[in-house]
Amino acid sequence: MAATRLIALHKNKGKSVAACLKSRTDYAQNPDKTNKGELVSSYECSPLTADEEFMLSKRQYELMTGRRQKNDVIAYQIRQSFKPGEITAEEANKVGYELAMRFTKGKYAFIVATHTDREHIHNHIIYNSTALDSTRKFRDFLLSGLAVQRLSDLICLEHQLSVIEIKPYRERQKRTLYPPKESNRDRLCGVIDTILAEKPKDYEDFLQGLEQQGYEVKRGKYTSVKGARQKRFIRFRTLGAGYSEEELKAVISGEAEHHPRQKQKRIVPEQKFQMLVDIQAKLAEGKSMGYARWAKRYNLKEMSKTLIFLQENKIGSIEEMQERVDAATARYHELGDSIKAAETRMTEIAVLRTHIVNYARTRPVYDAYRKAGYSKRFLEAHREEITLHKAAKAAFDEAELKKLPKVKELNTEYSALLSQKKAAYPAYRKARDEMQELMKAQKNVEMFFAEEKATEEKAQTR
Repeated sequence: MAATRLIALHKNKGKSVAACLKSRTDYAQNPDKTNKGELVSSYECSPLTADEEFMLSKRQYELMTGRRQKNDVIAYQIRQSFKPGEITAEEANKVGYELAMRFTKGKYAFIVATHTDREHIHNHIIYNSTALDSTRKFRDFLLSGLAVQRLSDLICLEHQLSVIEIKPYRERQKRTLYPPKESNRDRLCGVIDTILAEKPKDYEDFLQGLEQQGYEVKRGKYTSVKGARQKRFIRFRTLGAGYSEEELKAVISGEAEHHPRQKQKRIVPEQKFQMLVDIQAKLAEGKSMGYARWAKRYNLKEMSKTLIFLQENKIGSIEEMQERVDAATARYHELGDSIKAAETRMTEIAVLRTHIVNYARTRPVYDAYRKAGYSKRFLEAHREEITLHKAAKAAFDEAELKKLPKVKELNTEYSALLSQKKAAYPAYRKARDEMQELMKAQKNVEMFFAEEKATEEKAQTR
């Protein structure tokens, strides 16, 4: 049951065509994915120099035809994925080679790389966009992807492999469900749990057990390990509660009991109420009566959620709601103003601190400039230092500073303001969310009663 996809490979911005071809072919022939290159086959080119041979055909095409390529398509790729457990990697490579040969009709060089790094075996077929005789380019015709799929199905049937049956839309499975991928940290925690269950003698025996499992151990101030195909070392203390060096040593010595880490399920927050739909305005924009029927049901659901919100917050009247909205808005602006004031003062401190440092650093040069009688030659030689000194002096005069503060005191004030700002942000976000929820509930109630009033007046008129 092979699923296929035809992809045009484009030239990346800022890279040459040769570099792009090399990166695409190198990825397809990755030794870690193709059993050290044994699952790579090719037609009219060598897998080792496929990118260079593709480029040679493109240069010959320009010389023979005198035409330069207008678009940025450098090659084409067919991805062919097989049902897990139905085919071997060697047979999959043969099927992919046959598909490439029959689709290109032997007129384009190609490579077929079979990847086994996933649960489903799949082929990466890359063929040159320039023909072997260098007289034409491959033309990506209408519904070419469908043609590839049908040809792949035909070849699969010839090889006694299953094909994807066309089912009614409601019965289609959107995608194959694979087991969740285990992260390197989860895998390491599982190995640690297994080793601790065997009760190692001491901490060194525990580390040797990790080495026997294929992990590289780096001893030092913080012990870290690295598994096969991992790029970075992982420290024990970053694995979470129960897996730090101190906790592991306590478990090994028998002072504590080890509790394997349980995977925490992602908690999806309950969706709160949304704004009601203004049905009359939507109808005026040209929406259909079907939309109006849907909007009525939607408004009833959202209004029921709004009423639950009002009950939970003990709001029983329009006046009380207005008071809560005003209080929440005032609280939000108060916290926002305090944060803005802290940010403004921090900016002032940063600028003043820079001027003080520049003033102290350039003062000897400016004194020498003054002693030289404000010489133009001296100014040209030290223009940057003198300009910084003058700018700092002008900033001090503008701030009306009679005595310059110490940089250490400014740093202390800056740190205090930064801590105050960080501490105020959680309350600021909470006040913002509370204000928005209350204002949204107020708008919903107003819209709901306005719609009810309009409906009643319409019924009385009738």
